[in-house]
Amino acid sequence: MVNCCGLVTDKNEPVPLKSVEVEVKVQGHVATVSSTLLYVNGEERPLEAVFVFPLPGECALCHFSAKLGDTEVVAKLQDKQTAREEYDDALSSGHQAFLLEESDQSPDVFQLNVGSLPPGESAAITLVYISELAMQADDALRFCLPAVLNPRYTPQDMDSSKMATVTSVPAGVVPYTLALSAHLSSPQPVSKVESNCPLEPLEYLNPDKTEAKVSLCSGHMFDRDVELLLYYQDAHKPTAIVEAGQDSAEPASLMRDPVVMLSCYPEFPAAVTSSLASCGEFIFVVDRSGSMDCSMHSGKDAQMRIDSAKDTLLLLLKSLPMGCYFNIYGFGSHFEHFFPKSVEYNQKTMDDALGKVKGMRADMGGTEILQPLEHIYSQPCIPNHPRQLFIFTDGEVGNTKHVLDLVKLNVNSHRCFSFGIGEGASTALITGLAKEGSGHAQFITGTDRMQPKVMQSLRYALQPAVRDISVEWNLPDGVSVTTLSPPLKVLFHGQRALLYAQLKGESTGNPEGSVTIQYSLLEETVKNQLSFCLKPTGDTGVSLHRLGARALIRSLEMEERAGGPEAKALREKLLQLSLQSGVSCTHTAFIAIHKASGQTVQGPLLHRTVPTPGMMFGAMGPPVAMFCSAPMPPMARMACMPAVPSNSMAVCYDSKYLALPSTVL
Repeated sequence: MVNCCGLVTDKNEPVPLKSVEVEVKVQGHVATVSSTLLYVNGEERPLEAVFVFPLPGECALCHFSAKLGDTEVVAKLQDKQTAREEYDDALSSGHQAFLLEESDQSPDVFQLNVGSLPPGESAAITLVYISELAMQADDALRFCLPAVLNPRYTPQDMDSSKMATVTSVPAGVVPYTLALSAHLSSPQPVSKVESNCPLEPLEYLNPDKTEAKVSLCSGHMFDRDVELLLYYQDAHKPTAIVEAGQDSAEPASLMRDPVVMLSCYPEFPAAVTSSLASCGEFIFVVDRSGSMDCSMHSGKDAQMRIDSAKDTLLLLLKSLPMGCYFNIYGFGSHFEHFFPKSVEYNQKTMDDALGKVKGMRADMGGTEILQPLEHIYSQPCIPNHPRQLFIFTDGEVGNTKHVLDLVKLNVNSHRCFSFGIGEGASTALITGLAKEGSGHAQFITGTDRMQPKVMQSLRYALQPAVRDISVEWNLPDGVSVTTLSPPLKVLFHGQRALLYAQLKGESTGNPEGSVTIQYSLLEETVKNQLSFCLKPTGDTGVSLHRLGARALIRSLEMEERAGGPEAKALREKLLQLSLQSGVSCTHTAFIAIHKASGQTVQGPLLHRTVPTPGMMFGAMGPPVAMFCSAPMPPMARMACMPAVPSNSMAVCYDSKYLALPSTVL
């Protein structure tokens, strides 16, 4: 039974999550992020707090602990079902328990359960993840701490009970604060740091400016994604970093052997970069679901998402080369297209399309992105006009993995360029579309820097496709290599390509190695080479091992979803890799248990859902928190909203559930 109370923030009901403190350590192109969440039970009975929150889709989640008074409990990574059962058993026995797991449907959504927190007590939850920093059009490295998690639309053919319940409030009334500090370290000097949030002045820590620190101004409400743009001198300089293995790890395992991360910047011949293609079939796919009628961010004068998508599309349309072909799709609960099939780009067809784009509205219901993609892939390609797909969406879909599988299946017929519109856009979907579609991803959160981002993606689309990519390692005798990253499928001029590899064996002689990336471009064979030292210097940590493990985990997960006779063996391989590396995957979860009094909880255990910032509710106000009269199993917790149609979402206002139609999503 679910009982509801008044609005959480408007009526000053206690919210368990009080503050978030984040420490970021940036080393070159990699960030290690430590987040501490402080929970306080102000209720008169024990409670269970549930927090569904976003993390970067490609991060490696590798640590989870809870501090209760002076006692710290470090979580262990286990098979997900086993962890869920241990969590429920602990609550039933009166112990305090903590469960952290990744969503089965999207790798950028996580659920944290803080169980049986006694009245008046607090718990400080710390989670650590490692993430690569994406390079922007102006050569900045982008770090984003996601705050906004918009509810994901559940397609009609999916079981909504398997989706994590997202409880959002308008960004301006988020009831917890954020303190963030960042320590920057790089082989190249740090030029400057910019942010969408107020920062304290940048402080350099050494004379050559290769180390610096910066922090958010105090009192920041965690009501928006926090973006840091880091500018290094000579950001395009290729680098190779070797990280030593752990002596305590199992012999011949990934964590025992050294790992190398290569950061390469392919350089195309001048003749290629100066002459862009004048042909191609450009198909623009625009999200017109109801959620696109929300603001881009929580700031004043924020543009609506659909208007930002239209501005981006108009800029692209006016920049296409004469003689190419194009078409425009709009999708929601259904889809439509401007032309029956792609038409030649000329003054007449451009003017016709511009007029139709200006009249586009976010009025097509839910977010069914699979249908238009399937229709596009069923259409024959135009000879001598390579197909380029441009997708504009706020990423509020619940079937992310299914979408990415479809794009990967059709990668040989097109390239996919994605644009995440507004705060809260799914990083797993936006970056995944570009990765599996051999394209490039951009995130548009405001009008600033939109034009260079758009033109960069178009410039990449007009570059000739790179073919026959191969990676050749030149290592001394006694040393072999196992590549952890998926095969390189796309290269763009000057755009960073990261490679992770496991180094096996030992060399008593030459400590140097090299890697050569070779590919065909037009009728020319191009080679780019990078040399590196095999021996690490100093205490290197295990960040690169975990990023390498994460890269391999994502590849194996996609292979497993494809099914077939190898699926069971792949699951076992995934479990073993996840448990050995300490990096979570779709089959594992972190579980921590504090065996305090061990007394069975007397009376009902309150169930509190902590809200995240969201943009969707507008004037209707935030949904309320939910209370449950007894502990529930994890799958029930993730489905504790009442049943509603699959194209709707249940939201509670004033003690009543409303089934909101898909047009508000």
